[in-house]
Amino acid sequence: MPDERKPESPNGSADDGVSAALPSQKDEAEAQALRAAGDGERPGIWQLAFPSILGNLSYTVVGMVQTKFIGELGPQALAAVGAGQRVFFAMQAVLMAVSAGTTALVARAWGAGDYVEASRVTMASLVLAGAMSLGVTVLGLFFAPQFAGVFGLDPETLAMAAENIRWLCVFNVAFAMNFILAAALRASGDAWSPLWISGAVNVINIPLLYLFVFGAYGFPAMGVAGAAVAAGIAFSVGGLVLVGLWVKQKFRVKHVGGGWWRRERLRRLLDIGYPAALEQGVFQLGFFAFLMLIGNFYGTEAFAAYNIGVNVLQICMTVGFGFSIAGSTLVGQHLGANDPDGAARSGWRSTWLAMIAMGSLGAVIMYYARPLSLFFIGDDPVTVQRTVEFIYLLGAMMPLLAVDFSIGGSLRGAGDTRFPLMATMLSLIGMRCGLAALATWMGMPVVWVYAALVGDYLLKATMLIWRFQRGRWKTVVRTEDLNLNAD
Repeated sequence: MPDERKPESPNGSADDGVSAALPSQKDEAEAQALRAAGDGERPGIWQLAFPSILGNLSYTVVGMVQTKFIGELGPQALAAVGAGQRVFFAMQAVLMAVSAGTTALVARAWGAGDYVEASRVTMASLVLAGAMSLGVTVLGLFFAPQFAGVFGLDPETLAMAAENIRWLCVFNVAFAMNFILAAALRASGDAWSPLWISGAVNVINIPLLYLFVFGAYGFPAMGVAGAAVAAGIAFSVGGLVLVGLWVKQKFRVKHVGGGWWRRERLRRLLDIGYPAALEQGVFQLGFFAFLMLIGNFYGTEAFAAYNIGVNVLQICMTVGFGFSIAGSTLVGQHLGANDPDGAARSGWRSTWLAMIAMGSLGAVIMYYARPLSLFFIGDDPVTVQRTVEFIYLLGAMMPLLAVDFSIGGSLRGAGDTRFPLMATMLSLIGMRCGLAALATWMGMPVVWVYAALVGDYLLKATMLIWRFQRGRWKTVVRTEDLNLNAD
């Protein structure tokens, strides 16, 4: 069908039948400055992946430090942090919608050489994410105990988890600012600026963890809640720095004062993004069900072991996230430049590099599984044994998880966000939760519940590879339909 959308006036608003005024000299000067920001160069995979890996590695280090500090408070505190973070991640699904749309549209616009549109998408995304994050904050503040209560934790652990969720929600807008602006910068090919900001955030976060968790130097000893306060303050500083530099036009994606508020642009963001939000919601729902089985039927030690194992292997996932960013950015930029074959090559190369890197790191961590478990939890034989078992299982799955990161990222960068949603529903809800429920019903040891993730990752990797091989993602979103030069 022909596109029947109304034409847009130069200031970004839909044409209401009144003759639109010609753009002012100020608007034209702003557009020329934005176009000058694009250098026309397309980065390589390592140029995007390496700084992204370093940036997320710094977050992983902070996560390990947090695990070590909270581990000093015992398995209950570790379980509370794990439950609190899981609830908060589920509430962040709305930001995934905006972020997925931001990445796809900014990368596509940048590849097409429309740097004005890339900047306007960034502005629209930031406003939309800020508004949504405020709504999430209200939910978290009022319903934290009910959300955390689904895991079957004992009353003391539940109280700590609820407090952790409330404090994370207080700083939700700061998390959104960091999340969206970093996504837009990476989509334009600038992965170094988010690295410097994330490094500063984590340099601030680590000493704050010590101060607020243990109450050193006159600070309140907040325990589990202190970890959330430390992260919130650090991200608030990082978010303010990011926004300040953006407003002062220090980044290649520029701050724009007008032309960004357009219903069509917001619709495109949500059309591409809502399946990613649903995928994140399904993802978190599946993990809720999976962890509910562990928490309700196998106890706090098994629940804590899962969270320790995930934190230990987070370094592998950090590497995968770097290649996910590289794949999504390059696929989007190649498609914007009408180079679908180049997009496919970038996706496959990101996948192979991710599999080699994550598989190698996973093998090393599996080899040191027991010493690492002892380091984080100390002398708690049951929790240590459960953690070692989980590390063996998840570590062996790293090559398949690499496919999830890289191919999944490449599909989202192309705007194909619906198929990853379908794959997540079938693999996580159907396969992992189904196998875990069966193992629990049969009264099998918790290691068999952990092992359900093998079926999850195997099915999902197979589905994603099949989808990428078919190539339908190349035309799911057509550049000409985005009407990028309409402004």
